[in-house]
Amino acid sequence: MHESDGTKEATVLVVDDERDIAELYSAWLVSDHEVRTATSGADALECLDDSVDVVFLDRQMPGMTGDEVLDAIDRRSVECSVVMVTAVDPDFDIVEMPFDEYLTKPVSRGELLDTVTEMLARTTYDERIQQYFAMVSKKATLETEKSSVELQASDEYRAVSERVRELREETDAVVEEINDFESVFQEFPGSGVS
Repeated sequence: MHESDGTKEATVLVVDDERDIAELYSAWLVSDHEVRTATSGADALECLDDSVDVVFLDRQMPGMTGDEVLDAIDRRSVECSVVMVTAVDPDFDIVEMPFDEYLTKPVSRGELLDTVTEMLARTTYDERIQQYFAMVSKKATLETEKSSVELQASDEYRAVSERVRELREETDAVVEEINDFESVFQEFPGSGVS
């Protein structure tokens, strides 16, 4: 990620097999970010390197699907945020998928820009907090798209809800430890903390 010294804020990879959509998203993002565009899964993996901060990935593509590209990104251990941007209504399979956010088309310029900002902010968090936000996003996506009856009948939904609860407890414990450390540190003379 670049500093805000007049250079682009982030490197964003837009992946969509519909060239018009890929170009539109790129045009929306290019004023603030360095943008790369790919119209297939294979092209996306060629464009992907360690300098990419955020990937906007279409889920339904011919040849190599977005799900397959997502798995390849995960196997490569590239440290980037992946946002699924798709017309596919999410199903319970998203619980196990290694993405950070799920946007359902159509999306606006504001949504894309806000999502990049959010993904960049998340990279500054502890890994557990990043996992927490990814799981909360999946849970919220399912709650938006599924009925309460479907949610109650789903083992995947129960699992994601439980994982959100566990991660929330872990992150609360980390915050409490930091607060305890800061309060002890403030007691030392000359700490400069008041």
